[in-house]
Amino acid sequence: MKKHYRKENDCANCGTELQGKFCHVCGQENLELRESFGHVMNHTISDYFHFDHQFFHTFKPLLFQPGKLTIEYMLGKRAQYLHPVKMYIFISLVFFLLFFKNDAKDTKLRQSNNPKSKKELAATKHQLDSLIQDPKTSKLEKSILKTAQSNNKVVLNESGDVDFVTETPDKNKKLKNHITFWDGDDADEAIRMKDTTYELYLARQAKLSPGKKDNFIVRYVRKREYELNASGEDINNVILEGIKHNAPKMMFLLLPLFALLLKIAFWKSRKFYVEHLIYSFHFHCFLFLFMSMIILIKMMLPHSWDIGDYLDSIAVLVIIWYTYKSLRVMYHRTARRTITKMLGLFFSYSFVFLACMGILAMAVALFD
Repeated sequence: MKKHYRKENDCANCGTELQGKFCHVCGQENLELRESFGHVMNHTISDYFHFDHQFFHTFKPLLFQPGKLTIEYMLGKRAQYLHPVKMYIFISLVFFLLFFKNDAKDTKLRQSNNPKSKKELAATKHQLDSLIQDPKTSKLEKSILKTAQSNNKVVLNESGDVDFVTETPDKNKKLKNHITFWDGDDADEAIRMKDTTYELYLARQAKLSPGKKDNFIVRYVRKREYELNASGEDINNVILEGIKHNAPKMMFLLLPLFALLLKIAFWKSRKFYVEHLIYSFHFHCFLFLFMSMIILIKMMLPHSWDIGDYLDSIAVLVIIWYTYKSLRVMYHRTARRTITKMLGLFFSYSFVFLACMGILAMAVALFD
């Protein structure tokens, strides 16, 4: 449908005298203020396909021409490509949705393939019942088997013989599912374990001398322990779920750190920090987009093919090649210097990533 433009030669938004169909001050198009439903829908669809055109036009250099997108952006050729930050937010959102969905699917699959399935456990129980009812089994043996079976202390091994599960006493063993972020002295820990609530813990603290009282940080950590123990939640699940929810935010904060590492590694290039930052956005866009494609391929392929490890190996090789190629295009170093810089970036970024993951896990456990 044809667009209807205003006959007036002033911008309806800011009043600037126009020199074309768009205002050179605010950028608004000089369209008719009163449009029919068809014209409104046409305008909306045009805007959508303009973004769609940008999105697919950005894909080619992002995937197949490492480093080119950053060079083009810094040269000012930006209208035909998506903005790096907007593109990163969209691609990372898709990646984390796919990643966590695929992770949940793998967990269910591992559980379904667990050798101790309900069917096998039922078969074991049936075999034990038959053994107990066997006339050849003595009364003493029957009594032992019944007691052990009721306490889940007996299993059948692969040869069909009876094995008894025994537990080794451990003086330092905690109560089941009891959460403790750190342990004090054995004597202090034994006393503290008697405080079943945070209020009892505070009451005991009030009786201590000022020098022996826990400081503010320790008291907060102890409060968090009591909250988690009272909820009955598994600390591992709490931390895992917290990491899942906060991983996208953490990765967004890691981008400036990665750009800083690039600034240090290629300080002789005399590039501005913002140039390293744009490269960081484009590089992570490629990583998340490429890994999303790998996850989708794994989800579509039958599980019986069992080629996930091969795909992962191919993905690692592609990422290494892409990193090397993009760094050479961006920073114009020799092959040897580029490889040494890559290794340095890999170890330093891995350290920063693991440190951030540790901080995130601690923050989730203590504050989430």
